[in-house]
Amino acid sequence: MNMRIIGSGSCIPEIKVSNKYFENHLFLDENGRSLNYSRERIIEKFTAITGIEERRYAPGHYAASDLAFIAAQKAIDSAGIDPESINYIIVAHNFGDVRHNTIQSDMLPSLASRVKNKLNIQNSSCIALDIIFGCPGWIQGMIHANAYMQAGIAKRCLVIGAECLSRVVDQHDRDSMIYADGAGAAIVELSGTDKGLLSHNSASFTLEQADYLYFGSSFDPAQNQDIRYIKMHGRKIYEFALMQVPQAMKSCIDKAGIEIDQIKKILIHQANEKMDEATVNRFYKLYGKTPPKDVMPMIIKFLGNSSVATIPTLYDLISKGELPGHEIKSGDIILFASVGAGMNINAFVYKV
Repeated sequence: MNMRIIGSGSCIPEIKVSNKYFENHLFLDENGRSLNYSRERIIEKFTAITGIEERRYAPGHYAASDLAFIAAQKAIDSAGIDPESINYIIVAHNFGDVRHNTIQSDMLPSLASRVKNKLNIQNSSCIALDIIFGCPGWIQGMIHANAYMQAGIAKRCLVIGAECLSRVVDQHDRDSMIYADGAGAAIVELSGTDKGLLSHNSASFTLEQADYLYFGSSFDPAQNQDIRYIKMHGRKIYEFALMQVPQAMKSCIDKAGIEIDQIKKILIHQANEKMDEATVNRFYKLYGKTPPKDVMPMIIKFLGNSSVATIPTLYDLISKGELPGHEIKSGDIILFASVGAGMNINAFVYKV
């Protein structure tokens, strides 16, 4: 029995924010000094490295749980199921609900509980829980759902990734241009066919890598230093990803007993286009091969990095024929992979 996705949904916020928006920002280094480039040059270099030209921000009246609910409802409608039949609602996020123009994260009750409430699910045996696992959270949620079902304690799960990262960024940090808002969701259940989740792999590296992504003060010393924002050591993350992620992907492929040439698509967490390209190139190099054209569909150019929402959103767009030049057909092999705060990495192989 393999876990299969029977429905998917996504919430792509309506507010488009282009790179031009940041031309009036004062970017500083970690010591509070102005960067030695014009803002135009900073944005130009940022675009060349990350591939991001535009990102989406949630309207002020929405929080992450609202985006999660919208994506969840679409996934339920896509699957054509009764929501009362869901045994587990798993919501991956990292910062809870951060209301517009506030600084405090709100995770009580859990986002999963809020989603269940918004879905008006009456069944008290439907368990609502959150998972905090950095950007790989949605993939880890899928792995957890698979474990629950394989153990016989669930038959159907709703797995969501949702985030409003635009509300936890330091406007004086050029990395703030990376982050975006969004949500993606999937309904999964066990199937008695050879399709579905074939293998998975996860790892947490914490001895030296735990603080590669962290909550830190603004780069502007004039700001309240007790207010925290998402921060990262970009170079260390880049090097870590190239060292660890390809091997995790290979482990999944080998465990599934398939050949690399059978992979139709690689749905990888989208935080940096150059990093993703290098990661996939190194993965294929482990087999003495080069990546085929269009194996790695990208949405980072126009959606930015919405953390746990990037991969389920990408899957939803492709599966519904809404990403030009890409499609997924029955029997195709897909490799899902992610890396993020923790530092955590994970992957799974999936047969459509």
